Amino acid sequence: MPFIDFHTLVAAADSRQWLTLHGIFVLTGLLAYVLTTHSLQKRRSPSAAISWVLTIALMPYVGLPLYLMFGTRKLTRFAGHASAIVATPGFATDDAWARQLTAAMGLPPAVPYGDLHIHGTGTQALESLWKLIDSAQHELVLCTFLVGRDPIGHALIARIAEKARGGVAVRLLIDGVGRIMGGAPSLQILKAAGVKVALFSPILHIPFSKTTNLRNHRKMVVADRLRLWCGGRNFAAEYFEGTHHHAAWRDLSVDLTGRLAEQAAELFDRDWASATGSLLSETASVVPLTNEAYGQIIGSGPDHADDTVHDLIVTACFKARGRVIAATPYFVPGEALLMALSLAARRGVVVDLILPKRSNHRVADIARHRALRELTAAGARVWLVPYMLHAKAFVTDDTLAMCGSTNLDARSLFLNYELMVAFYIAADVLRFASAL
Repeated sequence: MPFIDFHTLVAAADSRQWLTLHGIFVLTGLLAYVLTTHSLQKRRSPSAAISWVLTIALMPYVGLPLYLMFGTRKLTRFAGHASAIVATPGFATDDAWARQLTAAMGLPPAVPYGDLHIHGTGTQALESLWKLIDSAQHELVLCTFLVGRDPIGHALIARIAEKARGGVAVRLLIDGVGRIMGGAPSLQILKAAGVKVALFSPILHIPFSKTTNLRNHRKMVVADRLRLWCGGRNFAAEYFEGTHHHAAWRDLSVDLTGRLAEQAAELFDRDWASATGSLLSETASVVPLTNEAYGQIIGSGPDHADDTVHDLIVTACFKARGRVIAATPYFVPGEALLMALSLAARRGVVVDLILPKRSNHRVADIARHRALRELTAAGARVWLVPYMLHAKAFVTDDTLAMCGSTNLDARSLFLNYELMVAFYIAADVLRFASAL
């Protein structure tokens, strides 16, 4: 009988045990991917789905933690739309398609607004911001990606602290990563004054949190649910007055009054509840579709089943008859958006894309080259301005204008919590076109 070495048996047993555990880990990773994708009915591109499956299967010890941290894109279930949107008698204006589409995506309805001011300069935007904050008598809510550790950030902190000491209920929501990027300004003055401060998905949080890769990029200030200030500007010097070493960035923001401000406050309440774990009371009222001139809050991100801003822009490109104007600091579109813009240009629509010649993100500048080549080959016009343009706006014909926080790149369109405001009044649409 041949001699069998005891150590060889132990090694073989250990090898089989390791392979068994490895197989279990791989199957667990693939099962986690399948179940989470199925439970939320996440609509991934085929290439993204295949990439995740191969990464988990071939490198499970790396792929599974990465998927748990970065694989979640939507936090709400996509269940389709239960009912079709039927055209309302008399509801046949040129912007009807936009309001019907947003209704189908479950967005708040179009509502009246007034006193619209478009801020073409940082000085105008800052004066409007201070005026709105000072006007608050009962409630003031602020949402931003970052607050700078600079004169603008310090002035904002001092101003809202003073409002809180005067009896106004003040809440400030800052993105966790954005706070670090802004220089991590001290918030103790605010807390001591009675301001409620919350960080959206802070850096130090539960490992593998589903919001690890989902940042809140929305920018808004709402006073008494009556007055709204919003756009692309964070609360830092470069967005308003610049610094000693750098000129102010060109950006776009607005202020207005009316029901749009109430809609924005309701969106803030949902973000606040998500960040703090507090209960949210649903108080939104139903407004019927009419032929009146309206505007609309367009929230996008993981809290919406659809990719609302992306889908609205793509549809607008196909609906455009005469012109499309888009301004963005970073242009790295997906295939659907690139195709929609290219096809609009090919069928004779004047497509103007406005970008900074050099943005503050060099990688984004390099990544945009292929898309720009395809667009210009289709007949679109690309304008590279010699300053840092941070404005985010989109205009089609005289029927739709949108401005807010959404860049035309994958992170803004598919991952971040973003806020755009849609305007349907022809005169105001033309004002935005002139401001770009």
